[in-house]
Amino acid sequence: MSGITNAGSQRSVLLVEDEVMIRMMVADMLDELGYRVAAEAGDIDEAVRLVQSTEFDIAILDVNVNGKVISPVAEAVKLRGRPFVFATGYGSAGLPEKFRDSPTLQKPFQMETLRRALEDALRDVAA
Repeated sequence: MSGITNAGSQRSVLLVEDEVMIRMMVADMLDELGYRVAAEAGDIDEAVRLVQSTEFDIAILDVNVNGKVISPVAEAVKLRGRPFVFATGYGSAGLPEKFRDSPTLQKPFQMETLRRALEDALRDVAA
């Protein structure tokens, strides 16, 4: 697939995912797409702290982190004025009510789907 590499042009991503293997796989995909992982979190409290203390361009947020809904993290990202994309195996019905219209990646996802979701979310913010 030509054109995928460096799509992110070193934009930075905050990655929140409680499953370590999935987090590693997504981090590898991001690297291959030309994004830089600014920080990773596996629980809600750590993620909120990182949102407030880390510079990043966009966040990828697992909807269900260790049985807790991601809403506090999404709120913190929104307060910083940064875009985010939810990652979920539950579809849009699994999203917190107030975030139902947010960009969503259906797990499991392919690299091309990830690239498009990130580009679309970043473009929407720039518009």
